[in-house]
Amino acid sequence: MVEGGTNPPEDRKTPDLIDIADLEYTTEGVSILRGISVTASEKRIGIVGRNGSGKSTLARVLCGLIPPSAGRVRIAGIDIARDRKQAIRTVGMLFQNPDHQIIFPTVEEEIGFGLIQLGFSKPEAHQHTRDILGRFGKTHWAETAIEHLSQGQRHLVCLMAVLAMQPKVIILDEPYSGLDIPTTRQLARYLDQVDAALVHISHDPVTLAGYDRVLWMEGGQIEMDGPAAPTLAAFVARMEQLGEDDDLAHLPG
Repeated sequence: MVEGGTNPPEDRKTPDLIDIADLEYTTEGVSILRGISVTASEKRIGIVGRNGSGKSTLARVLCGLIPPSAGRVRIAGIDIARDRKQAIRTVGMLFQNPDHQIIFPTVEEEIGFGLIQLGFSKPEAHQHTRDILGRFGKTHWAETAIEHLSQGQRHLVCLMAVLAMQPKVIILDEPYSGLDIPTTRQLARYLDQVDAALVHISHDPVTLAGYDRVLWMEGGQIEMDGPAAPTLAAFVARMEQLGEDDDLAHLPG
């Protein structure tokens, strides 16, 4: 203690944005994820891997849709599996298929629902919904029926609904799947402007080029973790090798 003064406050370390320790996930006796430990605070994180590598399962564990069988998952210091109320304020998810996410008939109702869940009054939710629509130049969409929107437009509605809740982290599970090139580029531009940290799940290395960090998943485990360029290069090399070596003759016709 400094003479004549007071004890200085203890240093309080800001929690990592993502803190995963010894994560395991098993269902019906099958191990899907095992031995995953990651700490990260980068703003743009990619997760790449083949179909069936565990990427989408990891995405669902990260946002609390399914609890881990063992281990710990914290997002911005929040235990996602144990504190669901704080979890929905902290992490959002953009699904691969927007129709698996949308539950209301109109754009305004869909965006406003999450805000009501957070405790906003109906007038407050209405105003925040109009604000987010205005931010994207889509105020004229408010009363539009979801069924009249294209796939890409539905993706954008889901993104606006997530952003309205102001999460610290947004999980993107193959967000460009099924979209044509112009729509993919438009959605990518919107995502580039997002302030929240993004965790982008993809089997396509091109969509993750330029990210701060990439995790390569293989067989439910982390095969490689590092800067985007070398990690994606190693992934592509392995995939090309498998493309030469894989024997598909055993598959049924």
